[in-house]
Amino acid sequence: MPHTQLIPVRAPAATGRRAVRGERVALRQLIIATDADDFELPTWKAILDGIGTPYDILLAKCDTLTADSLVRSDETGRYNAILLTSGALLSPDGIGGYASAFDQAEWETLWDYERSFHVRQVALNASPLTQPEDYCLRAGSEGAIGATPAPAVLTGAGGKVFDYLDPGIAIPLSRTYVYRTSIAAHGDAQPLLTLDSEVLGVLSTAADGRERAALTFFLGTGQPAAALLGYGLLRWATRGLFLGEQRHWLNVDIDDWFNSNAHGPVGRLTDVFRLSGPEAAAVRQEQAELGQRYPLAAGFMLNLAYNGGRIDPSAPAQCSAAGTPDALTSYSRYLHQDFRWINHTLTHPQMNFTSYAESYREISDNLSAAASIGLAVPSAVLKPPEYSGLGAYHPDSRSLNPPTDFGLLASNKALLEAASDLGVKYLVGNISFGSQRPGCFNGGIYHPLQPDLLLVPDWPTNIAFEATTPQEQVSWYNSMYGVHGTVHAGDRDFSYDEFVDAEADLALGQVMSGSVYSHTLHQTNLHQYAPGKCLVFDWLDALLARYSAYYQVPLLNRDWLTLASYAGDRTAHFEALSTGPDAVWDRVRNAVTYTPAANTALFVTGLATRPATGADQHGSDYAQTYGSDTVSRLGLTGGQTVSFEAGSRS
Repeated sequence: MPHTQLIPVRAPAATGRRAVRGERVALRQLIIATDADDFELPTWKAILDGIGTPYDILLAKCDTLTADSLVRSDETGRYNAILLTSGALLSPDGIGGYASAFDQAEWETLWDYERSFHVRQVALNASPLTQPEDYCLRAGSEGAIGATPAPAVLTGAGGKVFDYLDPGIAIPLSRTYVYRTSIAAHGDAQPLLTLDSEVLGVLSTAADGRERAALTFFLGTGQPAAALLGYGLLRWATRGLFLGEQRHWLNVDIDDWFNSNAHGPVGRLTDVFRLSGPEAAAVRQEQAELGQRYPLAAGFMLNLAYNGGRIDPSAPAQCSAAGTPDALTSYSRYLHQDFRWINHTLTHPQMNFTSYAESYREISDNLSAAASIGLAVPSAVLKPPEYSGLGAYHPDSRSLNPPTDFGLLASNKALLEAASDLGVKYLVGNISFGSQRPGCFNGGIYHPLQPDLLLVPDWPTNIAFEATTPQEQVSWYNSMYGVHGTVHAGDRDFSYDEFVDAEADLALGQVMSGSVYSHTLHQTNLHQYAPGKCLVFDWLDALLARYSAYYQVPLLNRDWLTLASYAGDRTAHFEALSTGPDAVWDRVRNAVTYTPAANTALFVTGLATRPATGADQHGSDYAQTYGSDTVSRLGLTGGQTVSFEAGSRS
């Protein structure tokens, strides 16, 4: 049971009373787009896929909207939110103008459903004074915003809808087209976002009582504004009750602790680096200071993927290099509770073709080495060296060229069997390889050759394992992205500050998306190139400064067992969405009812919770608060109907 000690509240079973029209809605969303090429369709899909909430898509130019499309035969509404790609669903009419993809009868059908079932509507890219409804907006100026961001700000109403954002946030709008509007003098509406005092987002109530929200600019997939606003729009539309969840995580792995790495600039790897004991203490200090500077990352702790072949059990636990056969062992023993530890094998061999016996020894002996100096290491997690043994390798083991992804079926079966026999449940992979990229957001992949092993990928970074100083790092970065870059040739070379900015922006996008996956760096990157300065914390400082300017919800930092278990639950969650019936919200009972098709885990945001008691300690349901949300994880049994009380957000 997590430390929050909350569980979702069970509701009494339904009485079997037939629903009255408008009382019950399924916890499913409906996206309405003009056609498959609608610019905003990928944006809505990305938002909902990241959250993990079920949805259907209606293409207005191809599909006819009818009452049966919206209401089941048992009078249950099929959808809890209506999500339009644009306010009027306009498309070219073939004679030089634009027309709605819905006819008036279809709009009336949609509005009748929203009114009868109290379902909210959100539109992206609504323009003022547009038929069939204008959201109480009046036209101002309009035009494109280029690459230089324009800062939109939250109003008081916007601060409530997007309460996970910092109230003083400047939402960057770039590469978009904006309608700058005002609120109609007698309209029932509130602005959500403004730019130079002109309205870019609105909450409004139609004359018939329907509740609507709209933005007045293109919200493109991958733009920061989509990540910042998407969750709040979905949460408002569903009244805060939906399947799925979104939180923000920061997990960082440091590979090769206790090991040595060649280092230097490109073409001159003439030196070998191993972290010193005093540098280990400096890392602990930088870690503590990071949490002090950025309260949203309080308690942040690095995950150290260690190779124990050079551990010396005779080294005393002390923060001193005096009188010890190995200073890094001594410092690590003394600081062991300040970091988390991950099995990275004993001697860091390439494991693409290792035998069962060698694989077994590398995993088992590394655990023994850690135990000899008191390091607490989860035996269920294994991070293979350089992700080897998982089907991505260069046919010439001596080559320094990038590996080829041959797929998981090309994995080292002997390694997988040895890992399984030693109690490993989770393998760390690399999301850069297509075969190691899960099919659902924040999920994992059960290995096709060893289904009891769940592969959970991480995010590689452009901080080179060969780099110990800014100069070395810039050399490697420019070799990839500078004037003569091998990955992408730019028009200039980059300074170290420009590299840090670029890499922090890249990681920020991953964190903003809600990705739980860890970012990987190496022990070389912890070298103290100046007092209190190393590449890892230069990058982390820039990343956290950016995050803290946007959000007021914390960054969750979890140990690898918790992280991997969560990925397994997310995988089960998406499987349940694809195979089970919809959950249904009965507003009269204020209860959500669900019958899973199989044993599964399901995430639900917005259920009522209560403190756990002693009798609850062995249950599989739990809940956690995150900002103003409550996220419940339900452990469910196939075929067994359950009901939970809904929360009170409206």
